[in-house]
Amino acid sequence: MILLVPLDPVHDVGLKMIKRALEEAGHKTVLLPPDMTPSEIIARAEKIRPSHMLVSRTLGYQAEEVLARLADLADAAGIREQTRMIIGGMAVRPELAQELGFDAGFGPGTSPSEVVAFIEGRPAPSAECAHQRAKKDLTAGYTYRFKDESVGRLAEQLADELLIWADERTSPAVERAELRYAALMEGRSVGTDYLALCDEVVRAAYLTGTPPKKTRHLTVDEQRHLGMLGERQYVASRPRSHPAPVLFVQYGTGCPFMDVAHIKAAVAWGADGVVHFDPSWGARTEGLLEGWLTHEEDGSVITPENLRAIRQALEPWVLWQVRAHRGLNTPETVVLAGHAGADLTKINIAYGSLGGGTDPERLAVDGVAAMRWAAKFSMPFDIVTNEELSGVPAGKAFASMLVMAALAKKVGARPILQPLFCNSPEVMIGGYMSDNYVDFNVAKVQVLRDILDAPVWPGAPVGFLTQTEDRVQSSLMTGLHACLAGFLRADAVTIASSDEAYSGGPITAAARTDTLTAVLAAARFFGSCVITPTAEAERFKRLIYSQICDALTAAQKAPSFVQALYDGVFGSRDDGAHPGRNGRGTVRVK
Repeated sequence: MILLVPLDPVHDVGLKMIKRALEEAGHKTVLLPPDMTPSEIIARAEKIRPSHMLVSRTLGYQAEEVLARLADLADAAGIREQTRMIIGGMAVRPELAQELGFDAGFGPGTSPSEVVAFIEGRPAPSAECAHQRAKKDLTAGYTYRFKDESVGRLAEQLADELLIWADERTSPAVERAELRYAALMEGRSVGTDYLALCDEVVRAAYLTGTPPKKTRHLTVDEQRHLGMLGERQYVASRPRSHPAPVLFVQYGTGCPFMDVAHIKAAVAWGADGVVHFDPSWGARTEGLLEGWLTHEEDGSVITPENLRAIRQALEPWVLWQVRAHRGLNTPETVVLAGHAGADLTKINIAYGSLGGGTDPERLAVDGVAAMRWAAKFSMPFDIVTNEELSGVPAGKAFASMLVMAALAKKVGARPILQPLFCNSPEVMIGGYMSDNYVDFNVAKVQVLRDILDAPVWPGAPVGFLTQTEDRVQSSLMTGLHACLAGFLRADAVTIASSDEAYSGGPITAAARTDTLTAVLAAARFFGSCVITPTAEAERFKRLIYSQICDALTAAQKAPSFVQALYDGVFGSRDDGAHPGRNGRGTVRVK
């Protein structure tokens, strides 16, 4: 028998919801009317003799005094000997309940199911839900069949040509990846043969023990405490009540401790996966370091030890991506990620060579090797496009993406298409979002769905370059973009914290929770509703499709896929794409 007491002049809606949940669970309840005095409540309790008394207080004024008065009267009447007294509502915090001597206190955000679980002496549903969560395979159910045969034929022919070309060549990174894999399998550090393939900065770090500028080794005490972070698993406190795409956030503070802290905060507020963001200098340096390293600036140094520490701190159900798409260590990064237990990686030859600073010939060789390593570790990878930073039209970026997808399939890998949801230079110049942010993004996803049966993961992240420095606007815009991705049945989305694009310094945990809260609230708001684009979406789709066909046709006429990259077929200098110079001249024929 449970007595429900609204200790307010009028507010009893919350208790009515709890009453329904309790009765559905088989409990007997009595709901008193609002605006009863503490003396009247205790008089009724003496007659009913309930096992539990649930007292709700919504109004904040005099809450402590009124609840204290009720507790004193209950003690004087002997009610507490047979009745557990629990308080809840907008004006209640658990600390207040403890201070006043109540058996429990539930504050804002408490669900009726949590109260029922407490009454029945079992774990709250949110905790059960968190422990029962399982990783989702983003590639499950996809055949990777080209639905559009003409586009598929062009993409696969270019992939065949690139595969033959790359298999005849090698690079320092390809050879380092083999040496790194052997060292990892044997549980040892890399040797002199590895160092011979590195540049002076990395070689000096190994030989002298002094890491690059702004980077230092963690102390022995720091290493011990970092290891301890993985010993305790933290339960997510924001269970999802409505379906949404798998939510990823990027981390890369430079410090492993802060990385783990950001991961824990993001996961606790609704993230399903995390993306490792490495330093930009790591993409321009031949060779990767070893040891527990912390870095002053953004981007977290990729080492076996750092990755292992972060992996140990992850909850078992959290998806983990270590990106490897754009630099001189692409294949070796995939090896380290796969060995550390990463679930996903990121590879795109076109993006890394036209918008990431790496020479196209070099990254073509390295990218093919990286895809083979991804297949060996059964590690899917997304193919991020470059229309965000370089301004390459979506159709040109998608053409190279489709070649990468065809290539991945040929080496046994599982690619994921990652179009960007952003106000890119192409969009700004063309005015494609002058009316709304829906039509062009809808067109991008639909044209890919029409061409290839593959998973789609809008990212890098959704809402990026559609935001201002205002955290409220930024969070709102990201939430709306995530819901649009959900409406389009996207398999996942990557979201930024509300200060990520503009902070010029630390990314705050508060900004992360702002954005995650906005995404989940927006998903709850729209639910299973349908977002209807205008007729412009169809026009944009035809435009993008035409660009894809033109780019693939032009690439076929080029001497090679690599030469097509140099020639601007998949993004020209006028578009804002520039073939990179890092690693130029380092490829050799086997």
